[in-house]
Amino acid sequence: MSPEPLSPAALIFGRRVRSVRIELGLSQENVADLAQMHVTNYGKIERGVANPSLVTILRIASVLGVDVGALTTDLTGEHLPEVYSVLPASDYLRSRHGRTRRPL
Repeated sequence: MSPEPLSPAALIFGRRVRSVRIELGLSQENVADLAQMHVTNYGKIERGVANPSLVTILRIASVLGVDVGALTTDLTGEHLPEVYSVLPASDYLRSRHGRTRRPL
């Protein structure tokens, strides 16, 4: 049984990486070698069961010849794992402003 994806974001990112790799006609081994990483780790990224660092994401995007944005576009806080409860700064600031505001 394979591990579950870490998050919707990891799954989407991995699928995008896989799609570009297949479009280019490259194997996982090819991309892993070119990105100077172990093929097992690369495979985990494609399956969404790894959380690659920014440097690793940049290496993969560079090998695939795409901008990082092409692999991450439209990923938002909604794609985080459920264990993360993220409050956008704008909501925090609005809440803080509302508490400190004094009636005239």
